[in-house]
Amino acid sequence: METKIAIFKGKEIRKILESNEWLFSVVDIIEVLTDSKNPRDYWYRLKRREKESSGVELSTFCRQLKLESSDGKKYQTDVVNTENAFRIIQSIPSPKAEPFKRWLAKVGYERVQEIEDPEIATKRTRALYQAKGYSDDWIEKRMRGISIREELTDEWKNRGAKEQRDYSILTAEISKATFGVTPSEYKQIKGLERQNLRDHMTDLELIFSMLGEASTKEITKNRDAKGFPQLKKAAKDGGDVAGIAREKLEKESGKKVVTEQNYLINKTKQLEEDSEN
Repeated sequence: METKIAIFKGKEIRKILESNEWLFSVVDIIEVLTDSKNPRDYWYRLKRREKESSGVELSTFCRQLKLESSDGKKYQTDVVNTENAFRIIQSIPSPKAEPFKRWLAKVGYERVQEIEDPEIATKRTRALYQAKGYSDDWIEKRMRGISIREELTDEWKNRGAKEQRDYSILTAEISKATFGVTPSEYKQIKGLERQNLRDHMTDLELIFSMLGEASTKEITKNRDAKGFPQLKKAAKDGGDVAGIAREKLEKESGKKVVTEQNYLINKTKQLEEDSEN
C-alpha cells in the first residue's frame, strides 16, 4: 500500500487504499479543520474530552496503518474511512466542518465510480497532472510508469511480498541499482519532503524508473522467483539493467541523469519568467 496525498483547500491529507476504500489520516484531518500547530496533541486531548463527556472512545472508529511522514519514513498512524471520519468531525468545532464533509463524500463517491470503471481513475489522474501544469509528454511517461509499477507490485504480491516493508525494500533495491540512491536519498537530492518522488522526476528519470521496474518484472517472471529473498535478488538485477544503461548514457552525454530539478523548482522558474514577460 502506497501513501497518497489528497488536497483540501490547499492542505495535504494523506490517504491510503485498503479493501477498495480510502482511509484518511486523522491528524491530517484535524490539522486542516483546526489549523493546530500540534494536531497529534489536539487528537489526544479530543479523545480524552469526548470520552469524559459522552463516554465514546473515538479510537474505536480508527485503525492504524503505516503512512509516509514528512521525513520519508513510514509510521503507524490513525486512519479512518469516510463514514467514521464524519463521526470524528462532529466532535471538532470548526467552520470548515461542513465543506470538509462534502469534500470527503465526493472523494468516496469518486472511488466507487473508479471501481465500476477503472478508466475513470486514469482520466482523473491525467486531468490532475494537466491542471498542475505538467506537459503532455511528461504525463504520458508518468501514466505509463504508473501502469508498469502496478504490474510489478501485483507480481510481487502474487509471489510472496506481503508487508509494506517488503515493497519498500524491493523498491529501494531497484532505485539503488538504477540511480545509485535509495528513494529517501533521492528525495533529499531534490529537496522533497512528503511529495511523491516520481511527480518530481524529469523525463529521463521517469524513463529509467520504468526500465528498472519493467526489467525487474520480466526477470521475476522468467526466473519464477518466489519468496522475499528471490524477489530481492530479481529487484537488484532488474535495477542493474537500468543502471548500466544510465551509466552508458551519462558517459556518452556528459550529463548526470539524477538531478536536483523538481516540479516545484520548475514551476517557480516558470512563474518568474511569466512575471518578467
